[in-house]
Amino acid sequence: MTVTNAEIDRAKQSVRERVWSLLEREDVALPPGAHGRIPNFIGADVAAERLAELPSWKAARVVKAVPDQAQFPVRVRALRDGKIVYMAVPKLANAKPFYLLDPQALSVPPEEAASSHVARSVARTAGVGELSPVDLVVCGSVAVNRDGVRLGKGAGYSDIEVALLHDAGLLRPETIIVTTVHSLQVLDDHLPESEHDFGVDMIITPDEVIYCPSPRRSSGLMWEHLSNEKINAIPVLTVERDRRR
Repeated sequence: MTVTNAEIDRAKQSVRERVWSLLEREDVALPPGAHGRIPNFIGADVAAERLAELPSWKAARVVKAVPDQAQFPVRVRALRDGKIVYMAVPKLANAKPFYLLDPQALSVPPEEAASSHVARSVARTAGVGELSPVDLVVCGSVAVNRDGVRLGKGAGYSDIEVALLHDAGLLRPETIIVTTVHSLQVLDDHLPESEHDFGVDMIITPDEVIYCPSPRRSSGLMWEHLSNEKINAIPVLTVERDRRR
């Protein structure tokens, strides 16, 4: 029996609501709470330190990261470790959709530069064509399972960011994709997947590192999955759509 995209979306949202409620019930979600977002969580800094102990982290020179607060400690650690960080502009709302944070050129400490609010005033924005190949991608998640299937908050920005990098040839076979989450966000369930979703190679919690077998890789932008509303809200997509016409 064929499962429709609407059914998949409803199943995903059901999982999100369950996990958001669990995090808040167990009092591990940091303000302003879990619902409706990539939840910040108690132990996010510990998860970042655990990630920084891994050989794949130490070998990485270029890190692409989401701007969510849960991954703030990862961005700080990357800058401290001398890595170039490409941080997505929130909601990809700039024609050049990434902040380029070069630790050698920052005018403020990593603890300030890693904030999306500060980055917009201290880092230049960069288009996909200005970026170098990415060694490690750090994404946020609402839920993830041990097979590497992840659910974001439902807005689809991470999928678009990774798809843009894929289409530009900036993700190599050896590029590692990781997510940092609270252990309560790691589920044993089968999680619903859409065709445009990508999976993660590793899950980092404050307690453990989970290696995921053969996660789904991005196959690039799937225009048929993007609404006109979404395209019109993201300048880089608007330009590319108009170019294709």
